[in-house]
Amino acid sequence: MRLLHTMLRVGNLEESLKFYCEVLGMKLLRRKDYPGGEFTLAFVGYGDESDNTVIELTYNWGVEKYELGNAYGHIALGVDDIYAMCEEIRNQAGKIVREPGPMKHGSTVIAFVEDPDGYKIELIQLGTQGSAVKQESQEQLVSQ
Repeated sequence: MRLLHTMLRVGNLEESLKFYCEVLGMKLLRRKDYPGGEFTLAFVGYGDESDNTVIELTYNWGVEKYELGNAYGHIALGVDDIYAMCEEIRNQAGKIVREPGPMKHGSTVIAFVEDPDGYKIELIQLGTQGSAVKQESQEQLVSQ
């Protein structure tokens, strides 16, 4: 088995596609209207669905806003240069809700951005997350 996609309900499909494709650099992989059900599905990602996990953006016609609830956390994206990525997102009027820097109880360098619907996307500086996992594993071994 493998993870295929994560689905997010969006209030403005064009605005969401602009964010995911132009700001985060994903590609629109496929899009289809379902007139009988009054919804549109758009799949975005960094590579073909046959090899990559993607995001399904679901637009229910006529629904402009959703309550996100408190169970949803975030989507995480690995980036090569988190500081440059945040600057690029900021330059495209993207919303940075946590500036890049080490996480509170570790060495992983993270930042958070928000999409047009308020969904959180965590950016993780590639190469830093392993040191935090290794450190946590060592701390667990020592405490046992």
